[in-house]
Amino acid sequence: MMNSNNKKPGEQSRYTLWLRERSQGVLEAIAHVLQATHISPNMLTVIGFAVALVVAFVLASGQLRLGSVLMILAAVFDAFDGTLARVSNRTSRFGAFLDSTLDRYSESVIFLGLLVYYFQAGIQTEAILAVVALVGSLMVSYTRARAEGLGLNIKSGLLTRVERVLILIVGLISGWMLVALWLLAILSNFTALQRIYAAWRLTGGEHGH
Repeated sequence: MMNSNNKKPGEQSRYTLWLRERSQGVLEAIAHVLQATHISPNMLTVIGFAVALVVAFVLASGQLRLGSVLMILAAVFDAFDGTLARVSNRTSRFGAFLDSTLDRYSESVIFLGLLVYYFQAGIQTEAILAVVALVGSLMVSYTRARAEGLGLNIKSGLLTRVERVLILIVGLISGWMLVALWLLAILSNFTALQRIYAAWRLTGGEHGH
């Protein structure tokens, strides 16, 4: 959910920026239509999270392809809340906070849904990878947020949220979830390490400048 209220700088890889530039015109046109309905950006954020809860339930029940379709719907809300906030001049600090917080909850419940499914099915490798991927996803966001708390603007990283969502959707649709989870488990944690290294360089490490 990218409400905001002005995008989180640390969550924009080159691919994310490229995608946003190509889709900006369409997103803004639809956002103007949404503006006429008087729905708020924060409401779109909450609706997107509600859809993510449904996705988690569907995945836990083993309906992986249906889950992928619903994930696409959640991504639509994710794309429009921030754009609506911008075009309607309704950006806010709370909107940015709410957006980031519900993003983390959304990813967590979706991986939890997968974990429940794999645990019930007795599929151990995928279950373990889902946990590792969840930890990596949360750490990517945490390292960014902690760096910003120190006044650092860290944009580096291979696998931001957009890429993680795309990999998961493709894995669910294609049935190649083992491959998708391996990618998410390895690359999300690698991205967190990239940001730790970037913070080390920017701060001069333990010895200071």
